[in-house]
Formats: sequence, structure tokens, C-alpha cells
Amino acid sequence: MTRSADFWNAAYDNDIAPWVIGEPQPAIIALERDGWIRGRVLDPGCGAGEHTILLTKLGYDVLGIDLSASAVAFARDNAAAQGVPTARFEVGDAIALGDSSESPAYDTIMDSALFHVFGTEPDARAAYVRSLRALCKPGGLVNILALSDAGPGFGPQISDSIIRESFVDGWELEDLQTTHYRGRVTASVLEQKPDLGVPEGGAIDVAAWVARIRRV
Repeated sequence: MTRSADFWNAAYDNDIAPWVIGEPQPAIIALERDGWIRGRVLDPGCGAGEHTILLTKLGYDVLGIDLSASAVAFARDNAAAQGVPTARFEVGDAIALGDSSESPAYDTIMDSALFHVFGTEPDARAAYVRSLRALCKPGGLVNILALSDAGPGFGPQISDSIIRESFVDGWELEDLQTTHYRGRVTASVLEQKPDLGVPEGGAIDVAAWVARIRRV
């Protein structure tokens, strides 16, 4: 479910975000290692900035954007602490970003745990996909890492059909596989899922999808 900027700000201001794990997602590291991140890169919903920081270290031209000003401040501090002050972050609405784009600008869009936020809202999801199309160059790739409903977990889980149905006209779904998303067990997570078997503050890998979609 989509949330206001205030909701996301509170998650960072109060250190209660289960997606802030202090490192990049292993699935995103694997995408880069396997050659599926190329050229100019957009990291929408960048959160704590771990992926923008990683790719900046590796020499990519990458921009992280997030609706939350607190997330962007957190990401900038995180980049400075990791010795990567050149990592770039901006406050921006991923749904509206395509409206201001005069021409497609990115070779790769790397969505880690943003797409699934729109899973139960078809209109918002369609608007986000339109924005992705406006931002991604023809022939470019959108990589999506999203929480899956195929196993136990927490957060906004989606089915593979949501991904398949969302990227049809003007897109080619090249690959869709199961993987894992690493999260942090916070007090709010334990309230929702007390039987996870992981103590508060611990890390947990939950079921996820990783999709590679080409803009045609």
C-alpha cells in the first residue's frame, strides 16, 4: 500500500525500518556481478542508499531518489560514513518523475523493494510503470526485487502475476525467478509476525522475486 512521505520519514527518524540492514541486498549484488546493471542507473526508492553507494564505488553513473526527505538525509550520511561522498541522492516521487522527463535518460532502473508497495493498487502501479517507461531508454533494463507471497515473510508481498500483468505493452519480461530479500526484524515486524523465530534486531531472508524487464 502506498504511504505518505511522513510515514516513510518516521521509519528513518525512529530507526524502525526493517529494510535498513546496513548492506546492499545480496540479490542486487548478484545482478551487478552477472552484468545486468549497465550505463546510467536510476535507483528509485533508494532508502538508506546502500545500492547507490555500492554502484558509485564501482564507477557507475547512478542517482538514488526517494519520496522521503529523511531517507535521503540518511543515505547522504551513510555515503559519507562509507567514504563515498560522491554518491548522489535527491528527494523525488518515483510515480511523478517520468512526467518531468523530456526524454528517456537511464540505461538501467534498479528497483529494490519499491514496486511491491503498489501491489494492491492497480492505478498507482500503472502510473509507476508509465513513469519507468518514460525514464528508461529503449532497450534498457528495469530490474525489480520484490517481496513474494510464495513463502512466509512480512511486508507488502505480491504474486508473480502482478509483475507479469504490469509489464506488457512496450515491455519484454526476460526473466523472473525466486530469490530472497534480506530484512531486519524490528519490534513492529514481531508484532505482525511473532513466529518468525528471529530475535529483534536480527536479520532474516524472506521469499522474493527478481525480475529483468526490457523496455522495447
